[in-house]
Amino acid sequence: QVQLVESGGGLVQAGGSLRLSCAASGRTFSRYIMGWFRQAPGKERELVAAIKSGVGSTYYADSVKGRFTISRDDAKNTVYLQMNSLKPEDTAVYYCAASVASMRNYDFWGQGTQVTVSS
Repeated sequence: QVQLVESGGGLVQAGGSLRLSCAASGRTFSRYIMGWFRQAPGKERELVAAIKSGVGSTYYADSVKGRFTISRDDAKNTVYLQMNSLKPEDTAVYYCAASVASMRNYDFWGQGTQVTVSS
């Protein structure tokens, strides 16, 4: 079992940056695949970025490639999402999630943090 708590959301102008953090409880954080999802009003939840354990290979949705960077600090049980060149269409609730085995299926979820990008 792992508990996830996101922080760092807020209101930013288009072109600006935000860094989201997700702090995890438990002693086995380093074993989890970590992902960031987002859900905008009226839209389905989508996987934005993910990072594997160990060597930490990453995945990015096409819509954020080159603008967002996912990273993890296993010593701090934390995963980050650096978001640059933000666009109004990035506005959504962002969720952190942990997976035991797959970049596509997640077992534990945070409560979400709102990101609003104004034009």
